[in-house]
Amino acid sequence: MNHYHYTESGLRNIWLASGFEMVETNYGKGVAIHDVPGLHRAIGEAIAKKPWITGSELRFLRKEMDLSQRALGQLLGITDQALAKWEKTGRVPKTADRMIRLIYLEHIDGNIPIRATIERINDTDRAEYERMTAEESTNGWRIAA
Repeated sequence: MNHYHYTESGLRNIWLASGFEMVETNYGKGVAIHDVPGLHRAIGEAIAKKPWITGSELRFLRKEMDLSQRALGQLLGITDQALAKWEKTGRVPKTADRMIRLIYLEHIDGNIPIRATIERINDTDRAEYERMTAEESTNGWRIAA
């Protein structure tokens, strides 16, 4: 049986034994992978249950949670530059490594507070406030975005 080296995941160590087929396209041979979301969940769970993660595995988990470097950095209390460095060098501090794996596992298990926090951070990360307007009312000051 031929295995397929699944480099599209951003990871160099993933090989598929099944769940794919080779297809002819207008551009030549290609591969069709069945149930990519299920595959990515299985990869993510396996990564999160390892004793430690590499920089590329950190990037994979971050992207599976649909978080930018900035958003995950905010969640962890670090800068996006620090997170980028961890992803590039592969040197993830032990505490951050554990926290990232825990957040991912809770996220895929449907932990509502974790999901809500991630969605709130994503919304904040996507929103750009160029100007804030303050309004005073009888109840005090309010910022209108």
